[in-house]
Amino acid sequence: MAGNGPVPPEPPFGPVAGDVDGLNRRFRHHSAFSLLRHVLTDAPFGHTALVSSFGAESVALLHMVSALDRSVPVLFLDSGPYFPETVSYQRRICQRLGLTSVRTIRPDPEQVFLRDPDGILHLFDRDACRRLRKTEPLQAALRPFDAWISDRRRGGNGVSGETEYFECGTDGRIMINPLAFWDRQDVLDYIDGNALPRHPLVADDQLAADERFPLGYRVHADGMNPRLSACAGL
Repeated sequence: MAGNGPVPPEPPFGPVAGDVDGLNRRFRHHSAFSLLRHVLTDAPFGHTALVSSFGAESVALLHMVSALDRSVPVLFLDSGPYFPETVSYQRRICQRLGLTSVRTIRPDPEQVFLRDPDGILHLFDRDACRRLRKTEPLQAALRPFDAWISDRRRGGNGVSGETEYFECGTDGRIMINPLAFWDRQDVLDYIDGNALPRHPLVADDQLAADERFPLGYRVHADGMNPRLSACAGL
């Protein structure tokens, strides 16, 4: 009967850099997990890291990655003082998921001393604070990698407008957003369905019902000191 023959294989990959539109067309109907499997196993994507804040939504993507390859480098951007609950949660998640290559990324202490010695830069120049404490350290940490994975999704984590599976950064490096088409309830369902622990600072937070605060991060995103959460942009 016509149409029941073997499914032909997908055409081989070409270079991925600069072909964001082609990648989005190719993977449009893939699930988040299927997308991740390709990213972590197909050679053209190259050396890839996951960037995570270990916030309330992060555990879903961390769990997916751990199911595929526990040795994937995970970059934890420590852009400001975190509450003890957040640090404890990070350690708990790493142990629970068996992640073996978690690296803590911090701002250059010399640059912090020169540009924000009193820790008040966020009060009068949030963009400069973000560059110092997030953008520059992240760019430096990503230099060895060809691509990186984020937990960005449409309508979440302060993201406005359309988010696609693949984006191209200003440095030409591919950013991959496996959860691009998920909503907050999808994340909650995944966390609950896999019996993953909730972030202790948000588990009982009434703001969890407010889409402006992803899974109820409270105003201090991801358990950060509130005076730095805004400039960190997490």
